[in-house]
Amino acid sequence: MKELRLMKGNEAIAEAAIRIGVDGYFGYPITPQSEVLEHLMAEKPWEKTGMVVLQAESEVASINMVYGGAACGKKVMTTSSSPGFSLMQEGMSYIAGAELPCVVANVVRGGPGLGTIQPSQADYFQATKGGGHGDYKLITLAPSTVQEMYDFVGLSFELAFKYRNPAIILSDGLIGQMMEKVYLTEYKERWSDEYINKTFPWATTGRAADRGNSIITSLQLQADKQEEVNLRLQKKYREIEDNEVRYELINCEDADYYFIAYGSSARISQKAMELAAEEGIKVGLIRPITLWPFPTKIIRELGQKSKGVLSVEMSAGQMVEDVRLAIEGKVKVEHFGRFGGVIHSPAEILNALKTKIIGG
Repeated sequence: MKELRLMKGNEAIAEAAIRIGVDGYFGYPITPQSEVLEHLMAEKPWEKTGMVVLQAESEVASINMVYGGAACGKKVMTTSSSPGFSLMQEGMSYIAGAELPCVVANVVRGGPGLGTIQPSQADYFQATKGGGHGDYKLITLAPSTVQEMYDFVGLSFELAFKYRNPAIILSDGLIGQMMEKVYLTEYKERWSDEYINKTFPWATTGRAADRGNSIITSLQLQADKQEEVNLRLQKKYREIEDNEVRYELINCEDADYYFIAYGSSARISQKAMELAAEEGIKVGLIRPITLWPFPTKIIRELGQKSKGVLSVEMSAGQMVEDVRLAIEGKVKVEHFGRFGGVIHSPAEILNALKTKIIGG
């Protein structure tokens, strides 16, 4: 029987890590995600499961500890918020280049710079486009509930190991701090060394059959060889795009207009849909769950048949670029957002739809 508990989103991430058998968490406190590390320290999982929990000296150190653990085939992860996530970008490029699995959760706050500790969604580009150097992609999941904060830890590790690629949980300060009921799963044992040796031979030999060189390094001095690496990576990314797109459709059966929103913006947009219905305006919601791979096909299919699309974000407009690429100019696409840590209201979203799309 599943256990039911009232938890913060940040606590749910930490509890999921313990229960799914994560080997190591390496992190550094930063608002609004500090409860992840605090919950782990309070629960003392090293006594229950043998999980290593370490507060590193910085976010740069933590992502490189993750790099080392991932190279050994271990389930390792870290969490941070926007400025700390920025410091991790070089490490994530190295991990992606070495084709290693890991999970990084970013509980986004307003910026740029140190900005504010209030919620934001302005790290969309950094997560979905690969914020570090080089051509690489990060599998990116966007939870909109505390339950999904919990569930997506396991899903992220599943995808990370399936494709030997970093996976990102892109949340925000609102979901990280809110409390909701969460159904908790049973404890799973950590993988044994024997299981890792059998299942992930690259972790013990230090070499992967499809790479031919050490997985711990992403260095390739010959340009033609590096091009081969990039071609292989691009092939893998196309496979992920073909197989791992996830989204949710709400009231889309006979909608005239669509909101496209993820995370907390999707929650607020649902209330805006109710307000629209009271005025006789039929609005559906397309909620991307994977921000990369992006649900381009369904957005194109539904959006091009609509009277207009509004991309709702807590940013100056980042996801709207992918929405416009999907719609291909067939119908009007506009953006509405508050940014810097300000949260939009349902009434503001509905007003934006009426002024920018319906009456625009």
